[in-house]
Amino acid sequence: MTHPVIGTYGHGTENDFVLIFDPENDVSITESQIAAICNRATGIGADGLIRIVKNDGKWFMDYRNADGSIAEMCGNGIRVMAKYLVTRSIQPEGIFAIDTRAGMKHLRVPMDGDISVNMGHVTDEMEEIEASNNGHTWSGYNINVGNPHAVVFVDSLEDVGSLADAPAVSPASSYPEGVNVEFVEILPNFEAKLRVHERGSGETRSCGTGTCAVALAATLKTNGKLPSRWTIYPPGGRLIVDIDGHSNATLTGPAVILEDHDLTKFLA
Repeated sequence: MTHPVIGTYGHGTENDFVLIFDPENDVSITESQIAAICNRATGIGADGLIRIVKNDGKWFMDYRNADGSIAEMCGNGIRVMAKYLVTRSIQPEGIFAIDTRAGMKHLRVPMDGDISVNMGHVTDEMEEIEASNNGHTWSGYNINVGNPHAVVFVDSLEDVGSLADAPAVSPASSYPEGVNVEFVEILPNFEAKLRVHERGSGETRSCGTGTCAVALAATLKTNGKLPSRWTIYPPGGRLIVDIDGHSNATLTGPAVILEDHDLTKFLA
Protein backbone atom coordinates (compact mmCIF):
# COMPACT_ATOMS: atom_id res chain seq x y z
CA MET A 1 0.00 0.00 0.00
CA THR A 2 1.60 3.26 -1.16
CA HIS A 3 -0.03 5.65 1.27
CA PRO A 4 -1.40 5.36 4.80
CA VAL A 5 -5.08 4.63 5.29
CA ILE A 6 -6.56 6.84 7.98
CA GLY A 7 -9.55 5.80 10.04
CA THR A 8 -11.55 8.28 12.10
CA TYR A 9 -13.20 7.18 15.33
CA GLY A 10 -16.62 8.57 16.24
CA HIS A 11 -19.89 7.63 17.89
CA GLY A 12 -23.62 8.33 18.09
CA THR A 13 -25.03 7.75 21.60
CA GLU A 14 -21.91 5.63 22.24
CA ASN A 15 -22.62 3.34 19.25
CA ASP A 16 -19.09 3.66 17.88
CA PHE A 17 -17.51 3.36 14.46
CA VAL A 18 -14.30 3.67 12.50
CA LEU A 19 -14.78 5.72 9.32
CA ILE A 20 -12.58 5.53 6.24
CA PHE A 21 -12.91 8.40 3.77
CA ASP A 22 -12.60 6.66 0.40
CA PRO A 23 -14.45 8.78 -2.20
CA GLU A 24 -12.60 7.16 -5.12
CA ASN A 25 -13.49 3.66 -3.86
CA ASP A 26 -9.89 2.47 -3.96
CA VAL A 27 -9.42 1.05 -0.44
CA SER A 28 -9.71 -2.72 -0.48
CA ILE A 29 -10.59 -4.19 2.90
CA THR A 30 -11.53 -7.74 3.92
CA GLU A 31 -13.86 -9.10 6.57
CA SER A 32 -10.93 -10.26 8.70
CA GLN A 33 -9.23 -6.85 8.45
CA ILE A 34 -12.44 -5.11 9.55
CA ALA A 35 -12.79 -7.54 12.45
CA ALA A 36 -9.18 -6.77 13.47
CA ILE A 37 -9.79 -3.01 13.37
CA CYS A 38 -13.02 -3.32 15.39
CA ASN A 39 -11.52 -5.69 17.96
CA ARG A 40 -11.65 -3.90 21.31
CA ALA A 41 -8.73 -5.82 22.80
CA THR A 42 -6.20 -5.59 19.97
CA GLY A 43 -7.56 -3.07 17.46
CA ILE A 44 -9.10 0.39 17.50
CA GLY A 45 -12.35 -1.00 18.92
CA ALA A 46 -15.76 -0.26 17.40
CA ASP A 47 -19.25 -1.62 16.73
CA GLY A 48 -18.72 -1.27 13.00
CA LEU A 49 -16.76 0.24 10.13
CA ILE A 50 -18.04 2.78 7.61
CA ARG A 51 -16.31 3.32 4.29
CA ILE A 52 -17.37 6.71 2.87
CA VAL A 53 -17.60 6.23 -0.89
CA LYS A 54 -18.86 8.37 -3.75
CA ASN A 55 -20.88 6.60 -6.46
CA ASP A 56 -22.15 8.57 -9.48
CA GLY A 57 -21.68 11.81 -7.58
CA LYS A 58 -23.64 10.58 -4.53
CA TRP A 59 -22.32 9.73 -1.09
CA PHE A 60 -22.63 6.04 -0.27
CA MET A 61 -22.36 4.42 3.15
CA ASP A 62 -20.55 1.08 2.92
CA TYR A 63 -21.37 -0.24 6.38
CA ARG A 64 -19.88 -3.36 7.94
CA ASN A 65 -20.57 -4.95 11.32
CA ALA A 66 -17.75 -5.48 13.80
CA ASP A 67 -17.20 -9.03 12.51
CA GLY A 68 -16.78 -7.70 8.96
CA SER A 69 -20.16 -8.83 7.68
CA ILE A 70 -22.17 -6.53 5.43
CA ALA A 71 -25.19 -4.69 6.86
CA GLU A 72 -27.89 -2.69 5.09
CA MET A 73 -27.33 0.53 7.04
CA CYS A 74 -26.99 1.95 10.53
CA GLY A 75 -29.04 4.83 11.92
CA ASN A 76 -26.39 6.00 14.37
CA GLY A 77 -23.60 5.38 11.90
CA ILE A 78 -25.15 7.47 9.14
CA ARG A 79 -25.36 10.46 11.49
CA VAL A 80 -21.69 10.01 12.37
CA MET A 81 -20.82 9.79 8.67
CA ALA A 82 -22.78 12.99 7.99
CA LYS A 83 -21.06 14.72 10.91
CA TYR A 84 -17.68 13.72 9.48
CA LEU A 85 -18.52 15.18 6.07
CA VAL A 86 -19.64 18.50 7.55
CA THR A 87 -16.96 18.95 10.23
CA ARG A 88 -14.19 18.09 7.75
CA SER A 89 -15.64 20.72 5.33
CA ILE A 90 -16.28 18.09 2.66
CA GLN A 91 -20.03 18.74 2.57
CA PRO A 92 -21.82 21.99 3.55
CA GLU A 93 -24.11 21.87 6.55
CA GLY A 94 -27.83 21.66 5.80
CA ILE A 95 -29.95 19.01 4.11
CA PHE A 96 -28.29 16.37 1.96
CA ALA A 97 -28.62 12.70 1.02
CA ILE A 98 -26.55 9.60 1.71
CA ASP A 99 -27.20 6.39 -0.20
CA THR A 100 -27.21 3.07 1.67
CA ARG A 101 -27.95 -0.57 0.93
CA ALA A 102 -31.37 0.18 2.44
CA GLY A 103 -31.96 3.08 0.01
CA MET A 104 -31.36 6.80 -0.09
CA LYS A 105 -31.59 8.62 3.25
CA HIS A 106 -32.00 12.39 3.66
CA LEU A 107 -30.43 14.15 6.63
CA ARG A 108 -30.58 17.55 8.28
CA VAL A 109 -27.06 18.27 9.49
CA PRO A 110 -26.23 21.48 11.39
CA MET A 111 -22.60 22.27 12.20
CA ASP A 112 -23.53 21.90 15.88
CA GLY A 113 -26.38 20.08 17.61
CA ASP A 114 -28.46 17.00 16.90
CA ILE A 115 -28.70 15.47 13.43
CA SER A 116 -31.97 14.18 11.95
CA VAL A 117 -32.21 11.43 9.35
CA ASN A 118 -35.27 10.22 7.48
CA MET A 119 -35.00 6.49 8.06
CA GLY A 120 -37.78 5.58 5.64
CA HIS A 121 -40.60 3.12 6.16
CA VAL A 122 -40.79 1.08 9.36
CA THR A 123 -42.81 -2.06 8.71
CA ASP A 124 -44.71 -4.26 11.13
CA GLU A 125 -44.43 -7.74 9.61
CA MET A 126 -47.65 -8.71 11.44
CA GLU A 127 -46.06 -11.63 13.19
CA GLU A 128 -45.66 -12.32 16.88
CA ILE A 129 -42.15 -13.39 17.77
CA GLU A 130 -40.42 -14.46 20.96
CA ALA A 131 -36.94 -13.85 22.33
CA SER A 132 -35.37 -15.85 25.14
CA ASN A 133 -32.45 -14.93 27.36
CA ASN A 134 -31.34 -15.45 30.96
CA GLY A 135 -34.00 -18.12 31.47
CA HIS A 136 -36.85 -15.82 30.44
CA THR A 137 -38.97 -15.63 27.28
CA TRP A 138 -40.74 -12.49 26.09
CA SER A 139 -43.10 -11.84 23.18
CA GLY A 140 -43.03 -8.97 20.76
CA TYR A 141 -42.99 -7.82 17.16
CA ASN A 142 -41.13 -8.56 13.93
CA ILE A 143 -40.23 -5.09 12.63
CA ASN A 144 -38.32 -4.23 9.45
CA VAL A 145 -36.39 -0.95 9.12
CA GLY A 146 -34.50 -1.97 6.00
CA ASN A 147 -32.85 -4.48 8.32
CA PRO A 148 -34.59 -7.03 10.58
CA HIS A 149 -35.54 -6.47 14.23
CA ALA A 150 -37.17 -8.56 16.93
CA VAL A 151 -38.60 -6.14 19.52
CA VAL A 152 -39.77 -7.64 22.81
CA PHE A 153 -41.12 -5.99 25.95
CA VAL A 154 -39.90 -6.63 29.48
CA ASP A 155 -41.10 -5.50 32.89
CA SER A 156 -37.54 -4.54 33.81
CA LEU A 157 -34.30 -4.47 31.84
CA GLU A 158 -32.69 -6.01 34.92
CA ASP A 159 -34.32 -9.32 33.92
CA VAL A 160 -32.50 -9.50 30.57
CA GLY A 161 -29.14 -10.56 31.99
CA SER A 162 -25.97 -10.85 29.93
CA LEU A 163 -26.18 -10.28 26.18
CA ALA A 164 -22.69 -11.59 25.49
CA ASP A 165 -24.31 -14.26 23.29
CA ALA A 166 -27.12 -13.80 20.82
CA PRO A 167 -30.58 -14.33 22.35
CA ALA A 168 -32.68 -17.18 20.97
CA VAL A 169 -35.42 -15.81 18.68
CA SER A 170 -38.36 -17.75 17.30
CA PRO A 171 -39.51 -18.42 14.72
CA ALA A 172 -35.91 -18.46 13.49
CA SER A 173 -37.19 -18.95 9.93
CA SER A 174 -38.41 -15.34 9.96
CA TYR A 175 -34.81 -14.12 10.16
CA PRO A 176 -32.73 -16.14 7.69
CA GLU A 177 -29.88 -13.58 7.74
CA GLY A 178 -29.91 -13.02 11.51
CA VAL A 179 -31.66 -10.36 13.55
CA ASN A 180 -31.13 -7.40 15.85
CA VAL A 181 -32.94 -8.02 19.14
CA GLU A 182 -34.28 -5.14 21.26
CA PHE A 183 -35.42 -5.57 24.86
CA VAL A 184 -37.69 -2.69 25.82
CA GLU A 185 -39.00 -1.32 29.10
CA ILE A 186 -41.82 1.17 28.48
CA LEU A 187 -41.84 4.29 30.65
CA PRO A 188 -44.58 6.94 31.08
CA ASN A 189 -45.06 9.80 28.62
CA PHE A 190 -43.99 8.03 25.43
CA GLU A 191 -40.55 7.16 26.69
CA ALA A 192 -38.77 3.82 26.75
CA LYS A 193 -35.46 2.26 27.75
CA LEU A 194 -33.78 -0.44 25.70
CA ARG A 195 -30.91 -2.86 25.46
CA VAL A 196 -29.94 -4.33 22.11
CA HIS A 197 -27.98 -7.24 20.72
CA GLU A 198 -26.96 -6.51 17.13
CA ARG A 199 -26.23 -9.32 14.72
CA GLY A 200 -22.54 -9.38 13.90
CA SER A 201 -21.63 -6.94 16.68
CA GLY A 202 -23.03 -8.24 19.98
CA GLU A 203 -24.53 -5.95 22.61
CA THR A 204 -24.07 -2.31 21.65
CA ARG A 205 -24.61 0.93 23.55
CA SER A 206 -27.22 2.05 21.02
CA CYS A 207 -28.85 1.11 17.70
CA GLY A 208 -30.43 3.73 15.44
CA THR A 209 -32.58 1.42 13.33
CA GLY A 210 -33.41 -0.43 16.55
CA THR A 211 -34.83 2.69 18.18
CA CYS A 212 -37.04 3.21 15.12
CA ALA A 213 -38.25 -0.37 15.38
CA VAL A 214 -38.89 0.16 19.09
CA ALA A 215 -40.93 3.33 18.45
CA LEU A 216 -43.31 1.52 16.12
CA ALA A 217 -43.52 -1.58 18.30
CA ALA A 218 -44.15 0.52 21.42
CA THR A 219 -46.93 2.39 19.61
CA LEU A 220 -48.53 -0.95 18.74
CA LYS A 221 -47.96 -2.36 22.23
CA THR A 222 -49.67 0.61 23.91
CA ASN A 223 -52.54 0.65 21.37
CA GLY A 224 -51.37 4.07 20.24
CA LYS A 225 -51.92 5.72 16.89
CA LEU A 226 -49.70 7.29 14.28
CA PRO A 227 -48.23 9.84 14.07
CA SER A 228 -46.28 9.30 17.27
CA ARG A 229 -43.10 10.55 18.93
CA TRP A 230 -41.02 8.47 21.32
CA THR A 231 -37.99 9.44 23.36
CA ILE A 232 -35.84 6.35 23.71
CA TYR A 233 -32.94 5.77 26.07
CA PRO A 234 -30.38 3.18 25.01
CA PRO A 235 -27.48 2.76 27.46
CA GLY A 236 -25.46 5.31 25.48
CA GLY A 237 -27.81 8.29 25.61
CA ARG A 238 -31.07 9.64 24.21
CA LEU A 239 -32.68 9.44 20.78
CA ILE A 240 -35.97 10.83 19.49
CA VAL A 241 -38.04 8.97 16.91
CA ASP A 242 -40.94 10.54 15.04
CA ILE A 243 -43.16 8.20 13.04
CA ASP A 244 -45.63 9.86 10.68
CA GLY A 245 -49.07 8.65 9.62
CA HIS A 246 -47.54 6.58 6.82
CA SER A 247 -45.11 4.79 9.16
CA ASN A 248 -42.04 6.73 8.00
CA ALA A 249 -39.52 7.34 10.77
CA THR A 250 -37.25 10.29 11.47
CA LEU A 251 -34.40 9.65 13.91
CA THR A 252 -32.83 12.58 15.77
CA GLY A 253 -29.77 12.43 17.96
CA PRO A 254 -26.14 13.45 18.49
CA ALA A 255 -23.01 12.49 16.59
CA VAL A 256 -19.43 12.96 17.74
CA ILE A 257 -16.20 12.84 15.73
CA LEU A 258 -13.09 12.10 17.78
CA GLU A 259 -9.55 11.09 16.80
CA ASP A 260 -7.84 9.75 13.68
CA HIS A 261 -5.90 6.46 13.56
CA ASP A 262 -3.44 5.06 11.04
CA LEU A 263 -5.00 1.76 9.86
CA THR A 264 -2.13 0.74 7.58
CA LYS A 265 -0.86 -2.02 9.87
CA PHE A 266 -4.31 -3.66 9.85
CA LEU A 267 -4.45 -3.67 6.04
CA ALA A 268 -1.00 -5.15 5.35
